[in-house]
Amino acid sequence: MLLPGCRDNEKESTKLAEKIHQKTLTVDTHCDTPMDMARSDFDLGERHTEGCVDFPRMKEGGLDAEFFAVFTSQGPRNDSAYNEVYGDAIKTIEAIHKNVEKNSAMAEIACSPEDAYRLKKAGKIAAFIGIENGYPIGKDIRRIKELYDRGARYITLAHTRNNDICDSSTDSKGPEHNGLSSFGRDVVKEMNSLGMMVDVSHISDKAFFDVLEISKAPVIASHSSCRALCESPRNLSDNMLLALKENGGVIQICILSEYIKTPDPNPELDAKLKDLRERYGDYDTIPEDKKKQVRDEYRALQDKYEKLATVKDVVDHIDHVVQVIGVDYAGIGTDFDGGGGVDGCRTVAEMKNITIELLKRGYSKADIAKIWGGNIMRVFKEVEQKKDAGI
Repeated sequence: MLLPGCRDNEKESTKLAEKIHQKTLTVDTHCDTPMDMARSDFDLGERHTEGCVDFPRMKEGGLDAEFFAVFTSQGPRNDSAYNEVYGDAIKTIEAIHKNVEKNSAMAEIACSPEDAYRLKKAGKIAAFIGIENGYPIGKDIRRIKELYDRGARYITLAHTRNNDICDSSTDSKGPEHNGLSSFGRDVVKEMNSLGMMVDVSHISDKAFFDVLEISKAPVIASHSSCRALCESPRNLSDNMLLALKENGGVIQICILSEYIKTPDPNPELDAKLKDLRERYGDYDTIPEDKKKQVRDEYRALQDKYEKLATVKDVVDHIDHVVQVIGVDYAGIGTDFDGGGGVDGCRTVAEMKNITIELLKRGYSKADIAKIWGGNIMRVFKEVEQKKDAGI
């Protein structure tokens, strides 16, 4: 039974969270919703009953800015494949632009921190673009500027497998380059020169430290969590957090359940996922017109069988970052529509629940403002300033 005093505290926390979201720029640095934009009928301006992100639910959840990730799964590494996947990335970027332009009364494409603050003041959503996986670059460094000129403001250097830039944290074949490749070093330097944020999520530990050695600007982990709380190679160790602080970067806590809390054995879900893989094969090789069906079935299995981590577990990771390196280096990158979502925050409409939990733990308004957007915008500005200074 919830006592009256507890109910009053809940109401006060909810009201205060509402006020904080009204006054604070709130930013999510990673969602995979553009995969759904491959469908010509997908409209960010409509409130959907499936998936995690759209503009109406962003308004409900008090989220002002979203980095829409242009994801490409790792495939063959040859000129033909590079050209094809680069074309796919460009089509996805164009789909984001068209979707936002269609809903210009609600949102605009954003390319700078100033854009985000201006749009917040105007009551509009800021739609940023990030590139998840440097694979479309192939070996043509000129493509980085082409992507930047189309609005992309970060590149996640790799995904689940090694590419020509660096080693992945999860490639079953193990390291190929022993961190960053020679080409990868050039990629980091080129991104620095353009004022484009380098994203170290997904890359191997050695590649992470190589990037920090090379980069003249702060870096971001757009959707990663803490290895001390959940033993996954996708998460950052405390040594990596300390190095990130020295670099001046930021870790955006990923709210994908298996990166937040080590999952308990779940043989029923494992069996269902095994059946899904056997029916469709490797996701990377599935025809494009079948991929949405696979994602929908995967989400349905998650909803039915997965024992999700909670908002409290998410804030445990924020707490850990704050305890190890301070509140100036923590943020949020949900990975919504790419597997992200926990009990209490399954969609963008529930984002305020994270704020409510932060308030319960005694975080100040100023600290919450840093976590929700101030820290990532600081890094974004510093990356631009390094470019402008020619450093």
